[in-house]
Amino acid sequence: MSGVVHDSSPAYLLPGPLALSRATADRVAHRRTDAAWLEAAWRDPGTRVLTVGGGSFPVLGGDLRFVSPEDAPTGERYLLGVDDGVAYFAVDTGAKPDDGSSLREAGPVLGDRDAGLAVHAVALANWHAQHRHCARCGAVTEVRAAGHVRRCPQDGSEHYPRTDPAVIVLVLDQADRCLLGRGAAWPERRFSTLAGFVEPGETPEHAVAREVFEESGVQVDSCRYAGAQPWPFPSSLMLGYYATGRGSPRPDGDEIVEAQWFSRDELRDAALGGDIVLPGGVSIARRLVEGWYGAELPGPPRD
Repeated sequence: MSGVVHDSSPAYLLPGPLALSRATADRVAHRRTDAAWLEAAWRDPGTRVLTVGGGSFPVLGGDLRFVSPEDAPTGERYLLGVDDGVAYFAVDTGAKPDDGSSLREAGPVLGDRDAGLAVHAVALANWHAQHRHCARCGAVTEVRAAGHVRRCPQDGSEHYPRTDPAVIVLVLDQADRCLLGRGAAWPERRFSTLAGFVEPGETPEHAVAREVFEESGVQVDSCRYAGAQPWPFPSSLMLGYYATGRGSPRPDGDEIVEAQWFSRDELRDAALGGDIVLPGGVSIARRLVEGWYGAELPGPPRD
């Protein structure tokens, strides 16, 4: 692991912006504890509120569907930010809205502002749903800082939203073939890049080498950072890499049950022939492969 070079893998570029990495709103973190400002913003009829629950939110056409504070449902209230003088909040009802869409469904079609607001809202709602109790004493915690802290009323400890870093990597060999694998829990024929969580005390580059070798038996020699995308399913940040590797794939049979090197021609023929299904349009995995492939991938994407 210590021999992994960090900057000598091919410098492919991700094509276009990542669907869930776009945002325009100022998160105005300094306002989260400003009770007077928060109250005034909530009384303002121009403030916009997004209902969120069960990982979903309402969409109308290609835009988020907001309501005024007066029409907002009951639920936990989170400040999302300010954009062009308008304050945006989310209200978490804990239940999927009747006309709800998910980030996988709506992420690619939302504009930059709405994509950032939706990702922020879903990520906060997911964290709150899983962290109702104090990790120290087990007491029920209370929402503070406009949804960005939970505080324990028993021991006074504060708990902040967590993000789990994960690496996702397209490995290339000396013949410029890419390595794709099929996860054990995935449908037949679905192939994607390899990925895994960064372990405590580990750098992302070392996680790339470890995960690729554990899952496929391929030895990574170098890797280069390509880009990042929030992935709140429920709380990950995907760190994308290109890497160089060598060896015949030997899937571990636990997480990865199939793994194969593909040339561009082989990938195109397999996708068009229905032999493989490639990553979904909202994923950084698809953009990593497209960066290497040099064009939009053939065949329909699967989310």
